[in-house]
Amino acid sequence: MTTPHDRLDRWIAAHFDEQVRFLQELVRVPTDTPPGDNAPHAERTAELLAGFGLEAEAHPVPAADVHAQGMQSITNLIVRRRYADGGRVIALNAHGDVVPPGDGWTHDPYAGEVADGRLYGRAAAVSKSDFATYTFALRALESLGAPLKGGVELHFTYDEEFGGELGPGWLLRKGLTGANLLIAAGFSYEVVTAHNGCLQMEVTVHGRMAHAAIPHTGVDALQAAVHILQALYERNVHYQGITSKVPGITHPYLNVGRIEGGTNTNVVPGKVVLRLDRRMIPEEKPAEVEAEVRRVIAEAAAARPGVTVDVRRLLLAHPLQPLPGNRPLVEALQRHGQAVFGEAIPTSGTPLYTDVRLYCAEGIPAVIYGAGPRTVLESNAKRADEHVELADLQRATRVVARTLYDLLA
Repeated sequence: MTTPHDRLDRWIAAHFDEQVRFLQELVRVPTDTPPGDNAPHAERTAELLAGFGLEAEAHPVPAADVHAQGMQSITNLIVRRRYADGGRVIALNAHGDVVPPGDGWTHDPYAGEVADGRLYGRAAAVSKSDFATYTFALRALESLGAPLKGGVELHFTYDEEFGGELGPGWLLRKGLTGANLLIAAGFSYEVVTAHNGCLQMEVTVHGRMAHAAIPHTGVDALQAAVHILQALYERNVHYQGITSKVPGITHPYLNVGRIEGGTNTNVVPGKVVLRLDRRMIPEEKPAEVEAEVRRVIAEAAAARPGVTVDVRRLLLAHPLQPLPGNRPLVEALQRHGQAVFGEAIPTSGTPLYTDVRLYCAEGIPAVIYGAGPRTVLESNAKRADEHVELADLQRATRVVARTLYDLLA
């Protein structure tokens, strides 16, 4: 006997070439952030969705807000599908913005080239792949012509790399979604229910410039910055003793990802700017984490006479703790994941931070699930030759479509 799940699988298989072409078109429009000129990608996405009969509402974020965040343009998209009264509204969120490609590619990062069963390109895995996963899962669901209750919303947003406040955060603050549950872009076989938080800060170390021939007349901001860096990195030894109880998450850690300073080789540096990233496990309290980092910086700076320091918070992304109402999503995704992939699909946490925390902060139970390999590392996400396995893309689409059917039929 043919089941609705069988029919969903067959529709997805029959339209998979079309799904791959859709993803290729998405990869071919760059969304490097920075610089963050993402409105053209939203416009192209809306055109492609219209070709499937899916109307996308365009919600441009005011230019002043975008520029203040260090980006150029953001237009978030919502596709709304409403069915009979009495059911849940399930939102599916993926982000289109992505870090620049960097060096080392053997495939054009903007070509969407298919080779050896993989589609290559920047954001092919995280997370333009799930633009395709969610769009074609929705199309497969509606192809059944089955009576459904509730609704589906596709949220395609463009501010994940800078924290999500102008992506999902903006949609939520404006009251533009009526979702009761959320599935957000995934990057592994697991159903992710928790993730780390992230504190990002800019530390400006002020000294006094001087000619390198008479360095004693200045105050070397770089030497002071090195002292502060040593104090910060020493905290990583302490953090190794703070362990999380969430599978997939280990301990907190701190990284300094950017350093700028000085004016010329023959000048004692008068100013150095550091940007740090402090990952928080779900059990930590963000306010306490920030206070501790500020204390370490202040104590290290105080040991360098003549130095002053300004500390500015760039981002505070709270950790994701699972909400009890996520069980229907978790159970359906695990059930169909096991049926489609032929193996048990565990729940886990991830050391990344995502936009999902913004939905959960508004009381919307959420999970992270979509197209991806067994681990994030295997996809080369945010590295050269990022790719998605086409077999994983099709299987994830089947799992999401089946899950939508079970929750809405």
